Amino acid sequence: MRSHNDVATVSTPELQGRLNDPDVTIVDVRPLFAYNGWRENGEARGGHVPGAISFPTGWLEQLDDAEIERLIRSKGLGQGRETVLYGSAAADVSSVRTTLTALGLADVRAYEHSWAEWAADEALPAERLPNYEKLVHTEWVRRLLDGERPEAAPPGRFLLFHVNFGVPEEYEDSHIPGALYLDTNLLESSDDWNRRSPEELERALCSLGISHDTTVIVYGRDTEGQANEKWPGRRAGQIAANRAALILRYAGVEDVRVLDGGYDRWARAGNALEPGVNPATPVPSFGVRIPQHPEFIVDLDEAKQILSDPDHAALVSVRSWREHIGEVSGYNYIGLAGRIAGDVWGNCGSDAYHMQHYRNVDNTMRAYPEIAANWEEADIGPEKWVAFYCGTGWRASETWFYAYLMGWQRIAVYDGGWFEWSQDPVNNPIEVGQP
Repeated sequence: MRSHNDVATVSTPELQGRLNDPDVTIVDVRPLFAYNGWRENGEARGGHVPGAISFPTGWLEQLDDAEIERLIRSKGLGQGRETVLYGSAAADVSSVRTTLTALGLADVRAYEHSWAEWAADEALPAERLPNYEKLVHTEWVRRLLDGERPEAAPPGRFLLFHVNFGVPEEYEDSHIPGALYLDTNLLESSDDWNRRSPEELERALCSLGISHDTTVIVYGRDTEGQANEKWPGRRAGQIAANRAALILRYAGVEDVRVLDGGYDRWARAGNALEPGVNPATPVPSFGVRIPQHPEFIVDLDEAKQILSDPDHAALVSVRSWREHIGEVSGYNYIGLAGRIAGDVWGNCGSDAYHMQHYRNVDNTMRAYPEIAANWEEADIGPEKWVAFYCGTGWRASETWFYAYLMGWQRIAVYDGGWFEWSQDPVNNPIEVGQP
């Protein structure tokens, strides 16, 4: 270690030699999209230093000291360990260091170079989210809409969709320029909330102008909501976007992207919005037979097959703790409360319309190593056949998408979920109370 301008710094050999040191926490202060794998400023490689945690400088402007302190604890910073910060700009590193030291962290040091210099040396290791390009960020979308060719640009035609559950007036009021409207009712049945038949999906997708080789980018708009509203799902737009992403992939759209943070993050960044309606241009054919990926959605019999083999499979409940122990059903249209006997609790957040356990304070996807670590603690891993379920498939679709981004090979959503399972407690075993 040595000092530069009164700040203790770490050299490249020193940092490389301490990548697996349990007494050191490495912190990446760049935007999360850069941490995931996108090249922020044309660096040789995207991604992050192996084992680094994500703590973007931008959060300092959004959070008060109490929330920052909570994040420090949740990410395990301090606690007698040395902290090493790195990023793209020295000013960003300095801002985070100043904040951390002001809040009582000792022994906070800075990498003497930037990520660009680390990335330029192919001999130095780097990690990234395997399918990072499917989780797009606001700057990428802005550049694409401006006619540019950003990194991992669509190979051909692309469409952008504002997704929600039956609220076209929300879309008409304000949406990202050029976006079309996608009502989830086109993709799932109002009888059981399962995906629609192949014939219905074919008609719906063609009416929207979507063929199998169209790059589809989806996003939603999140506000507050609760279970006793008439249509509570209208208040969970980003979950709706992930639900659409699952069904589009199931049908056979090979390139589906989700805008991280959705409408809210786009608007907070000061990007343009527009009112009105952009009409879709229908296509005559989807181009391939639906579904191309039936393995992405399982039904009741397969859910039971997964439950019968806990050593090699897991049926993961993406539900709140109160739902899991049977205090509430989570929905105003589901009477019975409880959980599927033999499931594994994967959490979601506070209720059926929020996913705080899987998202950051700015509503973006939580850093993927944190999600993977939580799943590992629950004995959920990529070596297993994993099917996620919730009430009717929405929250489960979001976690499915995160596992998809991580490159997990055998993942699905149990489409019927608690809504279907709870209708036949005689044949479908149910548990309540503490596991």
